[in-house]
Amino acid sequence: MYAPATHSPALLVIAHGSRDPRHAATVHALTRRVRALRPGLRVETAFLDFDTPTVDQAVASLYLSGVREVVALPLLLTRAFHAKSDIPAVLAGAASHLPDLSVRIADVLGPSPLLLANLERRLWEAGLTPADRATTAVVLASAGSSDPEAIAVIAETAREWRHTGWCAVRPAFASAALPRTEDAVRALRAEGVRRIAVAPYVIAPGRLPDRIAAGAEAAGADVLSAVLGPSPELARLLLRRYEAAALTPARVPALTA
Repeated sequence: MYAPATHSPALLVIAHGSRDPRHAATVHALTRRVRALRPGLRVETAFLDFDTPTVDQAVASLYLSGVREVVALPLLLTRAFHAKSDIPAVLAGAASHLPDLSVRIADVLGPSPLLLANLERRLWEAGLTPADRATTAVVLASAGSSDPEAIAVIAETAREWRHTGWCAVRPAFASAALPRTEDAVRALRAEGVRRIAVAPYVIAPGRLPDRIAAGAEAAGADVLSAVLGPSPELARLLLRRYEAAALTPARVPALTA
C-alpha cells in the first residue's frame, strides 16, 4: 500500500476520449482505482476530445483549487502523435496563463511487464489457463498508428510476450497499419495453429476495439479477451509512471508557465 501523499503533485490522467460512453466510464473507473491505491493523492481526469473536462478545464480547476504542481500522465500505450505533439501542446497552452504552475509530463504506459500481466489476466478470464500457452497462438491486437515508432513498440511487445511460452504471438492493428486482426488470425490458422486467441491491446471499449472484436469473430478466433480496462495492473502502472515523473523531475520534460 502506498503512503498518503497530501503534498505531492496532483496527477492529471489525460485520455483520448470517445463518442462511445463506455470509454469515459472505463477511464473514470481506472482513476477511482488509482485513488484507492494512493489515499491522499489528488487524481483528476481530462480528455483530448469528445468528453469533458477538457485538459484546459481540468488544469484551470486544479489551479483554482490551489494546486501548483501537476504530473500529466498520457493514458496511452505508445508514444505516437498524441503523446509527442497533442498533449505537450495542449498542456503548454493550458499552463501559459497560470502563474507559478509547473506541469511535468509522465511517460506513456507501454511497454511494461504490468501490461503483459494485464493481457494475461484478461485471457485467463476468457477461459484460457497457463497450461494452454504452448498450444495457443495470440494475436496482440492494438488500435494502430501511422507512427513507425509506435508500430515498432507493438511488434517488440509481441516478441517479448512470445518468450513467455505462447506458441506464437503476432501483432495486428485495427487502423493505420497492417495486418488487421482477421488477417493475423487467418495466417496463424494457415500455419496449422489449432487454438488462436485475440488479445485487444487497448485500454477502453470503443470503435476500434469493436473493430478488433469483429475481426476476431469473422476469422474464427477461438478466444477473444476483454480490453485492458480498469485493472489493478493498470492502476499500479499509472502510479509507477506518476512516481517516476514526480520524483525525478530533472529527467522528465517539464512545462512551466
